[in-house]
Amino acid sequence: KDGPKLKMPFYPREEGERGIPYTLKTRGEKLVMDYCHLNIAQVQELPIDTYLFLMREAMIYENSQTEEGREYLHNCWRIEQTKPDRKAIRENFRKKGG
Repeated sequence: KDGPKLKMPFYPREEGERGIPYTLKTRGEKLVMDYCHLNIAQVQELPIDTYLFLMREAMIYENSQTEEGREYLHNCWRIEQTKPDRKAIRENFRKKGG
């Protein structure tokens, strides 16, 4: 497809940072179920590209609802950047230079 490649936002966190010692195996399905008001059987029948798109959308939506989630999304975006923010770099050097 010719559209932009969509990636799941990801920012590494410390082990156990969220306060639970277990890893969920169906987190993606639960996100899509809640976001689209589908049951688990309906989610499992989705084409994989549709499922992954909806999981990404649901994850972004869920994280955008809290300050901590918005910070997480900002960090995800920040580490994806491949070009320098020249304006911010110049401003930073002006501040340090006096």
